Amino acid sequence: MSKASTSVRHAEVERNTKETKVYVNLGFDAGTKQDISTGLGFFDHMLHQLGFHGQLNLGVNCEGDTHVDDHHTVEDVGITLGIAIRQALEGASIKRYASIHVPMDDALVLVALDISGRGYLGWNVEFTREKIGDLSTECISEFFKSLAHHAGITLHIHKIAGENNHHICEAAFKGFGIALNMAASPSERKGPTSTKGVVE
Repeated sequence: MSKASTSVRHAEVERNTKETKVYVNLGFDAGTKQDISTGLGFFDHMLHQLGFHGQLNLGVNCEGDTHVDDHHTVEDVGITLGIAIRQALEGASIKRYASIHVPMDDALVLVALDISGRGYLGWNVEFTREKIGDLSTECISEFFKSLAHHAGITLHIHKIAGENNHHICEAAFKGFGIALNMAASPSERKGPTSTKGVVE
């Protein structure tokens, strides 16, 4: 179940399956609050970084089958957050494109995105550990893939440098938040940011 607010830049989405129950409350304008609880401490930390550096009001609550593993929780949060992003920005005239290099100590990560209506993930990040905290590193690309597909975002995340897995992962989440904020900022143009007259 989902509902968009009367504000075009806010959305609430609930997504319930036999594996997870996810609730996302997302606001793009003057975001100052993050309230995150997924049952996975490191994932909570990454989502908080995404929301804080993206200047989003971001609430995420997930009750998932983490006794099995973390995959369903991470993937389903990505799906639900992607749906919320798409709903919140539907009909808005936005800048659409953004790219940024984010350094974090030894790590340097490039994030580039296009809020195009076409979901795609270009992922060139390698980790040398199976887990960071309680988060499986193989699930990180699954999160961004699910989010990009359901948000309708063309998203590229590339590691330029870095050895510390925590730093690389955190730079990716921060970079996505910053780039999303940049691309979603209001455009001076009126109407869709596309020569086709429609973003799809």
